[in-house]
Amino acid sequence: MNPPSPNDVCTNRVEIRFLSFLKRLADEKGLGFPCYLELDSESSAIELTERLGIPADKVEAVFVNGTAKPIADARVKPGDRVAFVPFGTPGPYRLLLGFKNINKSAH
Repeated sequence: MNPPSPNDVCTNRVEIRFLSFLKRLADEKGLGFPCYLELDSESSAIELTERLGIPADKVEAVFVNGTAKPIADARVKPGDRVAFVPFGTPGPYRLLLGFKNINKSAH
């Protein structure tokens, strides 16, 4: 079987994962792991949470294609891979994941 060509791949699909207790919220809403969302144009991460019914105030950081950003600053484009991380992530994990001081400039 030949691998799909770039024209066969849905480029508007965003892959979304929820970490820690956010996964439990996503499960309660019937979202898959990962879940997929069609996105026609760039959107804020907050708009994504609203579309999916996940409270944005429970999200501290968002990984967009492997780069951690505060939720207020994160922009998502069609084809991106996204992971939402809740507040309360323990210090060692924050350091390993690369968002130890992610919101420091916002305070």
